[in-house]
Amino acid sequence: MRKLIYGINISLDGCCDHTKFGGGADVHDYFRERLEEVDLIIYGRKTYELMVPFWPEVAVTQSLDETGNAFAKVFAELKRVVVSRTIESTDQVIRDHVKAEVLRLKQQPGKGISTGGVELPARLIEWGLVDEFHMVVHPVIVGEGRRLFTEMSLPENLGLKLVESKVFGSGCVALKYEKV
Repeated sequence: MRKLIYGINISLDGCCDHTKFGGGADVHDYFRERLEEVDLIIYGRKTYELMVPFWPEVAVTQSLDETGNAFAKVFAELKRVVVSRTIESTDQVIRDHVKAEVLRLKQQPGKGISTGGVELPARLIEWGLVDEFHMVVHPVIVGEGRRLFTEMSLPENLGLKLVESKVFGSGCVALKYEKV
């Protein structure tokens, strides 16, 4: 079965609003490498609209720095699925029966499946569908902004095992966890 892999950037105080803190070349490289391990991404509408059409356009125009352009190229080549009842897209759309549809995608042959954002991943975690967690913690306290998983409800703690960590020159720390 394919792994469902969740990746996100957060501040030390748990803010996941990317407009509150920067990234950098090392973070782009890290997430590009993660995307090279998958062949499908699945996002909710909000995250999808942040990522598409921005990254596919950068892949064509090559309008960012080297690491941003490399990330864009890998992103643009991936199959994309958006979970939304309202969006119209040329990518695959899941409108109903999200849990069953994601399970179906996990059972198909292929590399891993990547997801990001907040609302959809929270549901996927509640349903026990996320297999790996890739968190890049930025060395900043922002004091405001959207917090990670404030609306998630789990029947019990979800045990995770740290399987990899990496400290970047920027001070960001990448953490990879797997379900126990």
